[in-house]
Amino acid sequence: MTTDAIKTAIETDLSALTTLSAALSGMEAPLSDALDLISGMSGRLIVTGLGKSGHIGSKLAATFASTGTPAYFLHPAEASHGDLGMVQPDDVIFALSWSGETRELSDVIGYAKRHGVQLIALTGSSDSSLARAANVALVLPKVREACPHNLAPTTSTLLQLAMGDALAIALLQRRGFSEESFHSFHPGGSLGAALKRVDEIMLGGDELPLVANDASVMAALNILSAKGQGIVGVTDKSKLVGVVTDGDIRRYLERNSQSTMQEALHETATSEMMTVGSVTLTPNMLVGETLRVMQTKRISAAFVLDDENPVGLITMLRLLNRGAA
Repeated sequence: MTTDAIKTAIETDLSALTTLSAALSGMEAPLSDALDLISGMSGRLIVTGLGKSGHIGSKLAATFASTGTPAYFLHPAEASHGDLGMVQPDDVIFALSWSGETRELSDVIGYAKRHGVQLIALTGSSDSSLARAANVALVLPKVREACPHNLAPTTSTLLQLAMGDALAIALLQRRGFSEESFHSFHPGGSLGAALKRVDEIMLGGDELPLVANDASVMAALNILSAKGQGIVGVTDKSKLVGVVTDGDIRRYLERNSQSTMQEALHETATSEMMTVGSVTLTPNMLVGETLRVMQTKRISAAFVLDDENPVGLITMLRLLNRGAA
C-alpha cells in the first residue's frame, strides 16, 4: 500500500513535468522576455514568495547566485516591515505564487509599480493579480497535485522549481559561465575540490621524484624510497621520457634474476626499466577531470607536464585528501 502511494505520487509529478515540457512551445515569448530582463539588469534578482512557494524561491535564489546571477531571497512579510528598502530600481523582482493571489505579495507588487522595478511572475493563473501586474508573466500549466486531496502544494511546487532551475541554466549558458566560474562561487566542499585546477594541489619543486635517464637503477631506487610517492619520473634534458614505479622495479628484477647485484643495480641505466608513454596531466586540468582519468586508467599517480617538462605530480591519495571524490 505504501509503495503504491509513493508510485502514484511520482507518476503524478512525472506527468506534470511532461505537461510543462509540452507547454514550453507556447511560452517562448515570455521566457525570452524574462531572460532578457534578468541578463540585462544592472542590479540583482530579488526572488520572493510565501509558504511553499517561498521555500522554492529561497532555493532558486541560491541557485541563481551560485551560477552567476546576483540574487537573494526577500521574504514578503519582512518586505512589508522595512526590507523593501533593499530593492533598487535597477533590480528585477521574481515573484512566485501558484494562485497569483498571495495577499502578502501585494506590498512588493505595489512597491515595484511605484518605483519602476521590473516584475516577473511565476504563477499557475494567467488571470491572477500577480500575472496582470507583472511585466512578464510565466504561467505554468494547470496540474493536479500529487496530494490525493489535491490540496497540499506538491506537484505545483515541483513545476516552480523546474522552471526556476531551467531559467538559471539558460542564463548560465547565455553568459558563458564556465567550470572555472563555478570554482569561484563554490570554493568549499567536494564541489569546490573537484573544480580546483591541478596546479593548485600538485606536488612540485623539490618534492618531485625525478631521475635522469642515464642514471643507474640504484639511483632510481634511492629517489623512489626518499620521495615516497611510488613513482619516479625519468627525464632526458628536462623532458619526461618515462616513469618507474614499484611494479617496474619488481618486473625488472624478475627479468634480471640471473644478473649480479652490481650489474642489475649499478651498471644498468634507469631507461632500461622505465615505462614509456605513461598517462600525464596538464596544469590547467580540473581536479574532477583528473580523478576521472586516473580512475579510468587505473593508475595511482601521474606527472603534470608543461611543454613536456614535469612541473608537478598528482597521486590518488593526494586527490582524496583534498576532498575530490
